[in-house]
Amino acid sequence: MEKQNVTEFVFTGLFESEQTELLLFFLFLLCYVAVLMGNSIILLTICCSHLLEQPMYYFLCHLSLMDLCYTSTVAPQLIRNLAATRANISYKNCMTQLFTSHWLAGVEIFILVCMAFDRYVAIVKPLHYMMIMNRKRCHMLIAVAWGLGFWHSIAMLLMVLSLPFCGPNVIDHYMCDIKPLLRLVCKDIHVVSILVIANSGTVVVAIFTVLLVSYVLILYNLRTRSSAGRRKALSTCSSHMMVVVLFFVPCIYIYILPAGGKNKDKEISVFYTMIAPMLNPLIYTLRNKEMKIAMGKIWWQIPHSRLK
Repeated sequence: MEKQNVTEFVFTGLFESEQTELLLFFLFLLCYVAVLMGNSIILLTICCSHLLEQPMYYFLCHLSLMDLCYTSTVAPQLIRNLAATRANISYKNCMTQLFTSHWLAGVEIFILVCMAFDRYVAIVKPLHYMMIMNRKRCHMLIAVAWGLGFWHSIAMLLMVLSLPFCGPNVIDHYMCDIKPLLRLVCKDIHVVSILVIANSGTVVVAIFTVLLVSYVLILYNLRTRSSAGRRKALSTCSSHMMVVVLFFVPCIYIYILPAGGKNKDKEISVFYTMIAPMLNPLIYTLRNKEMKIAMGKIWWQIPHSRLK
């Protein structure tokens, strides 16, 4: 194995422009605060209401938790680097960020699959819904999501740990991700690039295709519903599809292309690291009557309980 000389990495940043760094610092700080507040409100609303008993909101609760955790692996480092004179990270912290971000992102992807499955059962097999989507099965699906996310991430990490970094240490990105790291490896990366595409790119494309097919089947089965039932189901499913598209399309663009190319990876990755987690709470609350009612009850009770 070749000698490992690199002990730290230096980020180039998002746009590599000092003039925009201050503006970006405040912009991403506001985005991160919005992610924390929006997803925390959804978590508290669901956990403190009867909605947690429903599988759809049980999965939504976990999705909000993933958004909080996943963005927190990336945003603090990005915000700190925009304010620092030197945007650096140690080799160990870089590997930790790579592993954690891919683990949490993997869990989020499989939670989106769980949510699609839940809506499919609710609309296509409504009479068997409570039997199929019982609490035990919901717990099992979440456990499977964590397990699959872990195996995806550990495979990615072991792949990177076996590679030699003995030359330049400047990462053309704002976080430690697999593709910008591969560009710094001092050996041929063609085989590794294929493995990365197989581990991330093709898997994301396959899951996205399955999700699209499930929603097509849902829309097909809605033909027999009443207009009121159709509107309610369409509202819920369209919210899910918006979230799926916001997360999957940028992921597909980044991980289906080989590591050597000059792509807009770091600009596109902002969509699933910052923008999607920030918009998810708005998508699920503004288009969901039950969530708005539950939020109104809970947040109305808090000031009144203090007055008592």
